[in-house]
This record gives sequence, C-alpha cells and structure tokens, in this order.
Amino acid sequence: MKNRIKIKPSDLVINFIVNRSKYIEIFFAVVVAISMFLYPFVKVNYDLTKYLPDTTASKAGLNLMEKEFGYPGTARIMIKNVSLYQAKLYKQEIESVDGVDTVFWADTTDDIKKYTDVYTSDTFIKAENIQDYYKDNCAVMDISFIAGDSDTRTSKALDKIQKIVGDKGSFTGPAVQNKSLNESLNREMKSATVIVVGVVASVLILTTTAWLEPLLFLLVMGIAIVINMGTNVFLGEISFMTASVAPVLQMAVAMDYSIFLMHAFSREKDEGKDPKEAIRIAIRQSASSVIACGMATIIGFLALTIMKFSIGYDLGIVLAKGIFISLLTVLFLMPSMIIRSQNMIQKTAHRKLIKLPKNLAKGIFKVKYVALGLAIFLAVPCFIAKDMNSFLFGNSAVGAGEGTQVYKDEQEIDGIFGRSNMLMVLIPDDSNIKEKQLSDELGKLSYVKKVTSLENTLPEGIPESIIPNQITTQFHSGKYARILVYIRTREESAAAFRYSDEIKGIVQKYYPQHSFLIGATPFTQDIKTIITRDYTFVDKLSLLGVVVVAVFAFRSMLLPILLVIPIEIAIFFNMAIPYFMGENMIFMGYIIVSCIQLAATVDYAILMTNYYLEYRMRLDRKQAIMETIWAAVPPIMNSGIILSFAGYTLYFTSSIAAIGAMGHLIGRGALLSIAMVVILLPALLYIFDSPIYRHISRRKQLKDKIKKKIAGKLQLGEVCPKTIDDDKSAKSLEGLKDEN
Repeated sequence: MKNRIKIKPSDLVINFIVNRSKYIEIFFAVVVAISMFLYPFVKVNYDLTKYLPDTTASKAGLNLMEKEFGYPGTARIMIKNVSLYQAKLYKQEIESVDGVDTVFWADTTDDIKKYTDVYTSDTFIKAENIQDYYKDNCAVMDISFIAGDSDTRTSKALDKIQKIVGDKGSFTGPAVQNKSLNESLNREMKSATVIVVGVVASVLILTTTAWLEPLLFLLVMGIAIVINMGTNVFLGEISFMTASVAPVLQMAVAMDYSIFLMHAFSREKDEGKDPKEAIRIAIRQSASSVIACGMATIIGFLALTIMKFSIGYDLGIVLAKGIFISLLTVLFLMPSMIIRSQNMIQKTAHRKLIKLPKNLAKGIFKVKYVALGLAIFLAVPCFIAKDMNSFLFGNSAVGAGEGTQVYKDEQEIDGIFGRSNMLMVLIPDDSNIKEKQLSDELGKLSYVKKVTSLENTLPEGIPESIIPNQITTQFHSGKYARILVYIRTREESAAAFRYSDEIKGIVQKYYPQHSFLIGATPFTQDIKTIITRDYTFVDKLSLLGVVVVAVFAFRSMLLPILLVIPIEIAIFFNMAIPYFMGENMIFMGYIIVSCIQLAATVDYAILMTNYYLEYRMRLDRKQAIMETIWAAVPPIMNSGIILSFAGYTLYFTSSIAAIGAMGHLIGRGALLSIAMVVILLPALLYIFDSPIYRHISRRKQLKDKIKKKIAGKLQLGEVCPKTIDDDKSAKSLEGLKDEN
C-alpha cells in the first residue's frame, strides 16, 4: 500500500494553474470573445441628475414632471448676421426638424399676446422685449426637443439644426453639453488609450530586462480590461466618467501584480529551477502580496459604492470589478503565458536600461528625520486647506468647461444677450388665478428675465380651449401646471443658488404642498448637499477598509497605521495644492480621487513593509532599511510613474473638465505618494522598529511551531481522506517544504 500525504488547498490550486494551463487559456479566450461582443451594448449616461437619490426635492419633482409632461431636452441657439425676417424663417425651418418639439422666440413670448408674425406691425412688438431675442443682428432661441438631452434623436436633431444655420449658429444648453460630452469622450479616449499604452510600454522597456516582457504585461492587462469593459453590460449603463477613466486606471493600478509575478519567476529561474517549478514557487511567493495589495485596492474602491450620489456606486463597482478580474488574470492566465513565451523572453533579454543611483538608500536614510518632521509640519496646514477649496458641482462645470466649443459658444451668446438660466416650476393645476398671480410675482423679480406660463400668455378674456393643443400641453397636463422661469445667472453660482431659494419660497407661499422647482440650478444644489455629506463618510470608510485589510495581511495593529500615514499625507498635499493655487475644483473628482489615490497607492506601502519584514528577520534595523529601499524603490517607481503618466494623459488629452481635473489629481497624487512612501515610510519603520521586531519574532516562533508539527506528521505518514499518490506528488511535497 502506497503512503498517502495531505496536500494543502493552495498547492492544489497552483498545480491546477500549471498543469491545466491549456484549459485556462481556452476559458479566457472564450470570456474575451464574449466580452468583446457585449461591449457595444454597454450604454453610457451623461446626465448627472440620474445619480441623485429619489428622495431629493429636485429629483422627486423631475420624476413627477416626466410622468406629467415628459422631460424634453433643451438647447439655446444664437443665429448671427440675420434680419428679423430671416430669423423668423430660420425658426420655422428649425421647428420642422424631426425631434424638435417647440422653438421659443419673440413671437411666442408672454409679451406678445397674439400668435402672429413679429414683422407685421409694431403694435405687437415692444422694443425692450425684442432686445431679449433679437439684438445686434443676432437672434437667440430656446429649443425644446421631443426626447431627452442624451437621446440619439435629440443628437440627430442638433446635427440637422447645425446644418441649417451653418457658421451662423452658436449652441449651448444641456442637450448640447451632453452631445459634446459624447463626441469628446469617443474621440479623446481613443487617443488617450493609445498614448497611455505607449507611455506604459516605454516605462516597462526602461525598467525590465527583456524586450518581450512589456508586450506580455500589456497583453495580460489588455485581456483583463476587455473582460471588465464587456461585463459592464450587466450594470445596464455606466457613467461617462466611469467609461473614460476606468480602463486607464485599471491598467495603471493592476500592472503591479503582473510585475510582481514576473520578478518572482525571474528570481527562481536565475537560481536554476526549471520553468514549471519556478512558476509554481513564484505563484506561491507572490500570491500573498498580490492578493493583499489587490484586496486593499478593491476595498478602497468599494467604499465609493456607499455614496448616496450614486455615480460613486457606478465607478466603485467597475473599478473594483476591474481589479478583481486583473487579479484572476494575473494569477491564473499569466503563468501559462510566461511558460509559453520563455524562449522568446530569453532571446530578447537585455541589460536594465535604468539603474538607481548608488547612494540612493544612504541619502534617504540620512534625511529620514528631517523629511518626516517637515512632512508632519506641512501636513497640518494642508489638512485644513484641502477642505477650504472652491468647488464646482454641476453638469455645466463638467460638460461646458473652459476650452470646449460649448463654453466658447456660451460666452458668445451671453456676451450679446446676457445669461439665461431656465428653471421650471411645477404646481397643482387647481386655480388659474393663483397661477397668474404667481407668474406675475415671479416676473417682477429683478433677476428674472422672463416668465412663461399658460395663464400669463393667454390674452385676457381668451379661453384656454381655443389655444392649439401643442401649446397648452406644454404648460397644463390636467393635474399639474408648468411655469418656465428664466433668470440672469449661470447655472452654478452663489447668486443662482440664492435666487433659486428665493423662487422656491415664493412658489411655496402660493402652493405649500406638491410644488417643485426643477432645473440645472436646483439639481446642482441637491448634488452639492448630497456629495458634501458623502465625502466625510466615504473618505473615512475607505481608510478604515484599507486598514482592516492590512490588519489581516500583517496580523498587526501597528503596521497598518504606519503604512497609511505616508499615503494620507500625500493626499493632504495633493488636495491642498489647488487651494494655494487659487483654482476651482470639481468636487465629484475631489471625492473620487481621494479614494482612488488611497486605494491605488497603498500597494506601494504594503510592498515596502513586506520587504522590511523579510529583511529584518536576518539583518539589523539599519541594514534592513537600506536593503528594503533598494528592493522596494524600483517596483514602486515603475507602478507610480505608470499611474502618474496615465493620469496626466487624461489631463492633457481630455477637454471634459471633470475628466481632465481627475487626471491631474491622479497624476500629481501618484508622484506625491511615491515620494512620501519612499522617504517617510522607511523613517517610520526605523523609529518603530522595536515593536515591529517583537511582532516579527512572535510570527517566526509561530511558523516554527507549525513547521515542526507538519514535519512530525510527515514522518508519521498520516493518511487523509483527500489524498494523492507519493510518486505523483513529489514536486507538490517539495513545494510544501519550501513554503514552510
């Protein structure tokens, strides 16, 4: 009877990865093919209001208005160098475009009491009101579409309108912003992806020792990204921000894992082991670090899903899923690809093109106390300054930022006709008299440009029944009435928020219940309220999640605190710089990048801490720090530079303000995290060496006990129900001894 021995589950998994590589390759090939098929069906959303909770007043009002009136897309167009008569003809042609519902112009305002042509008689025209619609040979019109701002029908209608007016037209408004976002995203993300891949390949070429290795890393990450993007179809739709930044961040963050595995394999191969045995040991050695780093990153991203402003859920799920898929791809597929490409890797081997300065470790060690003291001293004012930034919250800041054509057109229109910010008042349709009184009171406000309602449009004594149904259904649904209020502000400003609150107060005076104020400004106010509350909670939760993962990874309470200190200081510095530079920040990017910087760069601190624990078991604390710096800095630099370049690529290539701002924060944050981890963490490990060493000693004693126990069982030849033959498990047993 053959002796039978117990095999650890981890060894069974490793044996499966190495011995069943063909099946794993086939599985991933099938999943990639399915993902490529599914990817075109992933819808992208450009409307931030969809992420507001239904409990907010503006979202509740929007849901009600969609039920009663629909929620049509809107745009504002200015036609230059036209006469009043030509403007009228343009208006008629635009109204005939498929997808256009109504065009509001001078001949449909409340000041012209009869529906007639503006050029027939001066009797029907008041010059001071025409100035709002026709001025300096320019006509401005408000367009209401049948479908929503992001609908393809609305986009096609805008294309036709642009052909009609040609170079004479300037366009702005939510529908135009969403169309611009869509076109910019599709155009810019292709170029950004090409640039990021080129940059990553360049960094890898400079830091690896074979020309084929960068291609292998990029192929592994490409497979993981394709699977992640295709499986997004199960979410229904994703936000434009998620669609733009997730692939780039996944590549930049998860590239570490494949580098860790390759380095571990190269070490074993250099010691003379055959490729299959080398990859077995490499998986065993790197899996703990890779999984610990991956789980810390996943937990950090999942913290975003708690946000009440659910774009965080959208981005958090996609990023966390991407990292999880990357972990599986690296641990299961990459070993097979490494074995398969071994001959080519050896043939394309070259010297390392970049080497660290000889005195790097010595220099960092010398300045450790000064650097730590200076960082802590600066961290306090930066912690205060980061919460004193000026923020932007709304859709207009995202889709119509400086540098976009929408922004240029908006400035041109506002320069001639002034700002026009449309708000919609939704009230119960229970009293024509109250509706008329409310409309008149709102119209008397100094900052109100015009008020359009059915009751203040109807000439006195004219019954509603004789008005065309196309007009009445715009304002009365039977249960509710709608009033359009145009104010002279931007969509997002202190004045706009103040006027919005004042209008709400007036509306509630007439209609204390079941009345709503809807529009870009009220939406932005609710976004501001929700996302500001989200920040403190999400920021603390992501930090707590990372610390908990580190506690389980290191079996220590002290080490997790030490390794997050440099990352948190780097975040303080990163978020305080805009305040000192006097820059406005898009708050959505601010809260998201806080989590991303922590989740993506905590890997650097985990890696350095692992190296220190390894070296400290056999070296004194100074020598252990020196060796740790030499071992940890190259992979940290590789990963950090890749992440930084990826962020700055988004910054320099994207005209979308939110994406560009996020890229800038990510790029700068990665560099700051590298600096803080490389300079501060060695100082902290050196200072707290005594409790760390005691922790190492206790763990070593525990491992020795386990080793003796396992050795004793092996000598006794214990039998396990789940067993394999000795002659078929020699290599597994050897791996088990190596591990212990």
